[in-house]
Amino acid sequence: MSWGYSASQQLGERSVRTVHAALDAGVRLLDTADMYGPFTNELLVGRALKGRRREAFVSTKCGLLVGDQHIVANGRPGYVRRACDASLRRLQTDVIDLYQLHRADPEVPVEETWGAMAELVTAGKVRSLGLCAVGARAPRRSGEGPHEGTIRQLDRIQQVFPVSAVEAELSVWSREALAELLPWCVARGVGLLAAMPLGSGYLTGTLKPGQGFEPEDLRARHPRFTAEVMAANQPVVAGLRRVAERRGATVAQVALAWVLRQGPHVVPVPGAKRERWAVENAGAARVVLDDRDLTEIDGLPAACESWD
Repeated sequence: MSWGYSASQQLGERSVRTVHAALDAGVRLLDTADMYGPFTNELLVGRALKGRRREAFVSTKCGLLVGDQHIVANGRPGYVRRACDASLRRLQTDVIDLYQLHRADPEVPVEETWGAMAELVTAGKVRSLGLCAVGARAPRRSGEGPHEGTIRQLDRIQQVFPVSAVEAELSVWSREALAELLPWCVARGVGLLAAMPLGSGYLTGTLKPGQGFEPEDLRARHPRFTAEVMAANQPVVAGLRRVAERRGATVAQVALAWVLRQGPHVVPVPGAKRERWAVENAGAARVVLDDRDLTEIDGLPAACESWD
């Protein structure tokens, strides 16, 4: 709503109405971060929740600083404490339900950062802690799985204070979290927040190859959103559309329903800039996929990408 996508779509009052529509439709989790904007998205959430704070489970993140054309990690304990206080002010709340570490600082032992976050729970400023996965395509050691780096971090910080949630990309066209990360979470009763469950909009079936994006839109520089790769991935959307037609649902709802079927520990976190999309996304909870649907979706071709 206020970072990452088209600048022309960043409309404050419409965004507030969208949050209200989501709450009215039964959505409870609102996931943001101090780096979005930076800061403007937390301000937006705080404004939207005036008088409705008890209806929402608020998650925000710290650990990344946005500069001019660059992003750096900061995990120093003093910074974490200041960042939390600033987020509380912007969100206009006394407590954050889930406080997540966006990225570990390579210059600071992750245990130190996590310890400072744990102190915020003790102080009553935060209710629970989470970690964002470093990403399946981040640099990793030779021969190791896509999320082994994140799991190593999780094993370390779990010794300091319990992890309540892990946020990682998970969608029909990006399933890496199912192999290692989700089993780690299930074994420990940890929730998995499925980021980008709609493939940054592609799995809604509303984007067309070669349509172009505004310069500020991160997809304009994303390797999965070149005209060639978008065209190559059309069979994925076509398969979701076939299931959607059988179910009387939209393509986006089927994509979200698939994420929900990955287990009770999984909570999809779809983005929405407009009221109609927020209401449509919430409707995915009523879409029931049977074994035929799941087999058909699981048989779709792997997503073509150009990361290398």
